[in-house]
Amino acid sequence: MGATTQLHVVTGKGGTGKTTVAAALAIALADEGQRVLLCEVEGRQGIAQLFDVPPLPYEERRIASGLGGGQVHALAIDPEAALLEYLDMYYHLGRAGKLLDRFGVVDFATTIAPGVRDVLLTGKAYEAARRKEKGRFVYDAVVMDAPPTGRITRFLNVNAEVAGLARVGPVRKQADAIMDMLHSDSSRVHLVTVLEEMPVQETLDGVAELRGAGLPVGHVLVNLVRPALLSEASQQLLATDGVEQAVADALEPSGVDGAHAPALVEEGHAHVARQRLQDAQHELLDDGDVPVHDLPWLHEGVDLGALFELAQSLRDGKVV
Repeated sequence: MGATTQLHVVTGKGGTGKTTVAAALAIALADEGQRVLLCEVEGRQGIAQLFDVPPLPYEERRIASGLGGGQVHALAIDPEAALLEYLDMYYHLGRAGKLLDRFGVVDFATTIAPGVRDVLLTGKAYEAARRKEKGRFVYDAVVMDAPPTGRITRFLNVNAEVAGLARVGPVRKQADAIMDMLHSDSSRVHLVTVLEEMPVQETLDGVAELRGAGLPVGHVLVNLVRPALLSEASQQLLATDGVEQAVADALEPSGVDGAHAPALVEEGHAHVARQRLQDAQHELLDDGDVPVHDLPWLHEGVDLGALFELAQSLRDGKVV
């Protein structure tokens, strides 16, 4: 086990594949003899779906081996269960805490004060990252599949607000400890995006907000990057007059009907337009003063093999 547990927070605009990337990151981090906890906080059971396992309960379970042969464990953090655990840990309520749940007090508290919900979610991740057995940390790394980019800064910074309200006691002590961890060198917030205008702009805004709050930004992870299929010379040929006839003539010796040429040329133009959009958006990210790593577009979709492929890419890019 390392001297301290790393915390990797993974965020991204909806639809960019942040849960997939978080899972791949956990696999990449699980080296020989190491244990990694992959946790989710949005109640979507996205981890269970990715790894094709039953819905995760509020307990840590081993779900896979890592890229280097280590162990990947998973946890779906439930705020109500986390609150009961918190009350028992700090106030020793025991059965009284369960009675609160029975009468709906727990649900009431997390509904009228949404900030409390975020405190409980980050608090559980903190507890897992700082837990020790026989003087050693239980996990070498904790990977959190966090809320979307639009609310990630408030989600991570909510403990600062709690610390300002609670001047003394275990609530203040834990809030301060969580903020210390989130601002430490052992923590990183990674932002997942795709090369489209809205996700890229939201990513750049997220980087600025995180830095403004003093939270450590890790990498921008560009997901679903399509390779360029046409060379610069081929792109120029597409723009010339008579290209459809030239394609038709090239198809004939292969026994392919030249009538397919217009559709092929149209598809070529669409690919060039998409590639230029990708390149333009990538330039914006490259100018953002944050490490950027591209993840490949996988034709076959996402399964365990694809997660390992993405994990290897994260290692090759020195994200871990």
